Amino acid sequence: MLTFIIRRCLLALLTIWALSVMAFVIIQLPPGDYVDQYILELAGGNPAALTGDFQRIEESLRSQYGLDQPVFVQYLKWAWKMVRLDFGQSLEFQRPVREVVGERLFMTIILAGTTALFAWGLSIPIGIYSAVRQHSVEDYTVTFIGFVGLAVPDFLLALWLLWVSFRLFPDQSIGGLFSPEYMEAPWSMGRVVDLMSHLWIAALVVGTAGTAALIRVMRANLLDELHKPYVVTARAKGVPEWKLLLKYPVRLALNPLVSTLGYLLPFLMSGSIIVSVVLNLPTEGPLLLRALLAEDLFVSATIVLLLGTLTVVGTLMSDIMLGILDPRIRVS
Repeated sequence: MLTFIIRRCLLALLTIWALSVMAFVIIQLPPGDYVDQYILELAGGNPAALTGDFQRIEESLRSQYGLDQPVFVQYLKWAWKMVRLDFGQSLEFQRPVREVVGERLFMTIILAGTTALFAWGLSIPIGIYSAVRQHSVEDYTVTFIGFVGLAVPDFLLALWLLWVSFRLFPDQSIGGLFSPEYMEAPWSMGRVVDLMSHLWIAALVVGTAGTAALIRVMRANLLDELHKPYVVTARAKGVPEWKLLLKYPVRLALNPLVSTLGYLLPFLMSGSIIVSVVLNLPTEGPLLLRALLAEDLFVSATIVLLLGTLTVVGTLMSDIMLGILDPRIRVS
């Protein structure tokens, strides 16, 4: 098992390096950059006025930000800073990228953790119950709710909840993660309680589609296992039903569910960008959208690298958990 984990960790490090190269290069593929947009704003949006002083300002800014150098030189400087946990300077905010991204990272982790607990805590027991009670009224009800959860876009559910809140509870806002009086307040018990009162709504919206999908996956996998010969044999030998169900079929049915960590973790961390914008959530998704629109190179590349790293970490976690759950995986 130790060799299995070391091999996976080495592959993860190699993948993260490749992701850093891809993130930095892809962000620079569109024509133009932050300096072009900034100079155009100074010229009042008139490209014909970009002469004389504006050209000298542009050259000075490019030299200041290092944008006048080849892409590979810019990447090597950025990569060397990343080794020291310095992700560069935000072009738009004029602050270190670590501060800009770090402001939202803590709240993003809280939202992602709550959503993951909500999704897994509901999907596993409901999926088991639905599989055991196949073709019952409860099974059809869960199936119908699951299809609705998959079919309704998250942003549409967010808009509907905002409309319901506005019509029925005009004094209660469900947008954001804090009430206005706690937005910039220091941490206290009152701020924690206020966060909890808003957090469940965001977790419900962001995690609805994921929960519905996990229920369907858990139900289908468990149904496949329940009809296999080893289950029939164990039942014929008089093994108690609850022990028979939890010891083998559920354990094997969890394998595909665990493998979804690779994409579930970064999705929960970023959240749906549209949902985050609609609900005014302080997550990394809206910050990435703003950085891309402003062509803020270092903020965009850092967030893309962060999400890619989370994908690798989630895949690594799922590999290790699958190796623990099923010895056949680590042996192969």
